[in-house]
Amino acid sequence: MMRFSRHSGNPNIGVFAAANENLALISADASPEFERAVGEALGVKTIKTTVAGAHVIGSLVAMNSNCAVVSGLADSREAEVIEACVPCVLLDDSLNAAGNNILVNDYGAIVSPEYGHGVAAKLSEALGVEVVFSSIAGCNTVGSVCRATNKGCICHMDASDDELDLIKDVLKVEAVRTSVNHGSRMVGAGVIANSKGAVVGDETTPIEMGRIEEGLVLY
Repeated sequence: MMRFSRHSGNPNIGVFAAANENLALISADASPEFERAVGEALGVKTIKTTVAGAHVIGSLVAMNSNCAVVSGLADSREAEVIEACVPCVLLDDSLNAAGNNILVNDYGAIVSPEYGHGVAAKLSEALGVEVVFSSIAGCNTVGSVCRATNKGCICHMDASDDELDLIKDVLKVEAVRTSVNHGSRMVGAGVIANSKGAVVGDETTPIEMGRIEEGLVLY
C-alpha cells in the first residue's frame, strides 16, 4: 500500500517520522490525517513524540526491529516514551542526527564515514547488524538520500553501480535509483516506509511512484 501525504504543508515527510516493521515514531505536531496515513499504509502502531524538543523525528532517529538509535540530545522523558515501545540507545556524538546519517534495515547498516569506529561498534551492537562506512552519491548523510526496508531500497539518482552493489551486500536487498517529490534526490527525506507499505510526499509524480514501488517491492 502506498499513500500520498504532507506534513504542515511540507512534502518532505520522511523528516517527520521514523518506522520499523511494527512502530512509527511521528512528530508530536502531526495532524490526525498524517498519523492515520502512516499507520494504515505501514500497518504499524504510531507514537507521537519529539526529540530534543524538535519535530524532525525522521532526521534524529534511525530504527530497525531491534532498536531505535536516537539523537543524544533527546531528554530523559523523550527517551522513556521511545523506550516503552522499542529498545532505545542515545547517540552521543557530534553527528547526532541518526536518521540522516544511518541507513539501516534488519539485515545491515551503512553509516556516515565521519563516524568513528567506536560509534560504529556501538551501533552494530544496538541494531544487531553489521555496520559499514560509506557515502552514497557523494553524500555522507546516507539516511537522507536512501530509504531501505527488509524488502528493498531506493536511493539517490547519482548513486554508483558500486554503491548499489554495496547496499545489496550489506542490507541484503536490491536498490533502485529514483527521485521523489517531482525531482528531489533526497529520497530518504521524502518517503516513510517498511516492508508492508510506504507514504510518499504528495508532490511525487506517477513515474516516481512506479520506481519507488519497484525499489521497495510493494507490488
